[in-house]
Amino acid sequence: MVYEECVTHESSWDADEALTAVYTAHYTSLVRLGALLLRDTGTAEEIVQDAFVAMHGRWNRLRDPHKALAYLRTAVVNRCRSRQRHLVVVDKHTPRTLPDEPSAEQAVLRTAETDRVIEAMRTLPEKQRTVMVLRYYGDLSEAEIADTMGISRGSVKSHAARASKSLRQLLEQNV
Repeated sequence: MVYEECVTHESSWDADEALTAVYTAHYTSLVRLGALLLRDTGTAEEIVQDAFVAMHGRWNRLRDPHKALAYLRTAVVNRCRSRQRHLVVVDKHTPRTLPDEPSAEQAVLRTAETDRVIEAMRTLPEKQRTVMVLRYYGDLSEAEIADTMGISRGSVKSHAARASKSLRQLLEQNV
């Protein structure tokens, strides 16, 4: 039955028949309307479906069945606007960049490992410890370490090699 026939005969107003006719005739154009407003066809389809369901529930309260399509268009536009407002609020409260942080467990393990290395560093002789701190914490070159400590580059290499060997042994013992 065609939509216009359903609404012409007021005695035959049946929500199922009338809405089936409206759906068949205008579903695609209503989805297109919603998709143009939202730029999302999937959401537009959901909104149009919701509008049809809401209209079905209110069919008996519809004063003029000829305005069913206008009612649906208004419902689709209003629901699209509501969806857009919702998305603005969601976007406003969504962090711009999610922190790229390790899990709490990883942070604890890293802290424990750092504590082990610091404890091992404390056992090194002063010059070896200084060379290692300047090299790995201060990110200085051998020449810069030598200038800072007032020793030769060869001494820097020798202190670094001994410190590395001692740290490796200490850390492997405690594993």
